[in-house]
Amino acid sequence: MSKEKKLNGTVIVTYRCNAQCTMCSRYKAPSRPEEEISIETIRKLPPMYFTNITGGEPFMRDDLEEIVEELSKLSDRIVISTNGFFTDRILKLTERFPKVGIRISIEGLEKTNNEIRGLPDGFNRGYETLKQLRARGMKDVGFGMTIQDRNAADLVPLYNLSDELGMEFATASLHNSFYFVENKNVIHDRPMVAAHFESLINEMLNSGSPKKWFRAYFNHGLINYIYGQKRLLPCDMAFDTFFIDPYGDVMPCNGTKEKKVMGNLNTQTWDELWNSEQADQVRAFVRHCDRNCWMIGSVSPAMHKYIMKPAAWVVAHKLKFWTKKKYSMYELQCCRDYRDGKLTKEMCDQCSTCDMLTDAEDGRTFSASVDR
Repeated sequence: MSKEKKLNGTVIVTYRCNAQCTMCSRYKAPSRPEEEISIETIRKLPPMYFTNITGGEPFMRDDLEEIVEELSKLSDRIVISTNGFFTDRILKLTERFPKVGIRISIEGLEKTNNEIRGLPDGFNRGYETLKQLRARGMKDVGFGMTIQDRNAADLVPLYNLSDELGMEFATASLHNSFYFVENKNVIHDRPMVAAHFESLINEMLNSGSPKKWFRAYFNHGLINYIYGQKRLLPCDMAFDTFFIDPYGDVMPCNGTKEKKVMGNLNTQTWDELWNSEQADQVRAFVRHCDRNCWMIGSVSPAMHKYIMKPAAWVVAHKLKFWTKKKYSMYELQCCRDYRDGKLTKEMCDQCSTCDMLTDAEDGRTFSASVDR
């Protein structure tokens, strides 16, 4: 690997979690503290332009500050994804590392969030953590929300709340994979959920922030995803981007049904792993993958790499706003076909990653081959 090239990395530091989210069963298959990725292994990671630290719940690691210290030597920017429950630990870490970003997962307004995440008083704990971070002058903080039928109506209100507080707002849709230990997640009322995304996109396009205009494009892609359609941009996971799990396994992403492993950093050097035949097999799998994931981990690098397509979309839609025309989800062929009866719910369900007939994988076993 060229020393000049920096990668986009996600470090899953633990699979332990104090939440019991309805759309994620990872808490049922946690890692054990003694088997989780060590500081020594983290030191072997390559240079990165962006690193996401995630879990499980990262703040369940007692040595998270040491992990951040090592990653700060390797990465230009670090963002930690958390449920925000451990306020004191988060504040203590950000005092030491004020440039680290924090994204707190909040799945809707208070009642909806607490029902989905299974954390007593989870909304207030997360929201209070965000407010305290902002009060201390931290700028790189915000919400993260996974959209489904039961919380779609809270999408725009939660965005407006984040906007009032001057915070970032990240979105995702239900997914199935070994990472979530789920294969039964599916959106049932796609037009209803898409309509809420449509409202969010128009709010973002109507803002004065170019960053939000490009996030509008990302959410446009989420509508396309929930209808099970081919992703709008190529996926280059395992080429420019990687994930590493608590067991030291390096993977292209966290969206596959079964874990695809390029190598194990506990026992290999980074160059040995990244340039191995096994890694090339995984890259071949990625080139034939049909899951059409649209998660920020794979889409953000693609939007930078293939900037002309999202940029053209943004320009076209800002011009529409100047002529008083708003974005419509029916710009997507799949939405028009669904409305006109050419695409049915059953057909969309078949295109999705939902599989009611098999047990979900948990990522303790893996396949490196191209075969599904």
